[in-house]
Amino acid sequence: MPLTNSHQNIIDPYIKIGPDDSLPAEGALLVTLAVWQDHWERLMRRQELIGVQLTSDEHPEIISDDIDQLDLIALEFPTFRDGRAYSYARLIRERYGFTGELRAVGDVLLEQLHYMERVGFNSFEVLSNDPATDFEIAANDFTVWYQTSGDQRRTATMLRQGKKNHG
Repeated sequence: MPLTNSHQNIIDPYIKIGPDDSLPAEGALLVTLAVWQDHWERLMRRQELIGVQLTSDEHPEIISDDIDQLDLIALEFPTFRDGRAYSYARLIRERYGFTGELRAVGDVLLEQLHYMERVGFNSFEVLSNDPATDFEIAANDFTVWYQTSGDQRRTATMLRQGKKNHG
């Protein structure tokens, strides 16, 4: 699936590993929660990039003790109507302090990219021939925001009052 980091189309360096897959000796890995739990010690010894993908019913608290060891957390949107990953993204950024790649996967619609970015996602798997261009179009849909969020953008009220940010 095409991948963008909101600025450019990127090639995914991660090998996706599910419960029935064996762990390769080399390469960046994106593993399911089950693989992470079953092979934790082995994965922690790897020197290469490691990421965990959570489904919408797997709360990020499960990996919170290991979050500093991860380079990528991928959150699944099983359908566009399931918004749990929005809440999880904000928790991962604000409560758990994750600064690595936070990827939206699954039913990721172009119309939702802007909102996903606002809560902390910084890469997106989208069904598109040119996801970076489509992301740019979606990002330009809004220029003023009413709510504060994890992206530190100034709200309409802050702009009117001349405040720099909501911190």
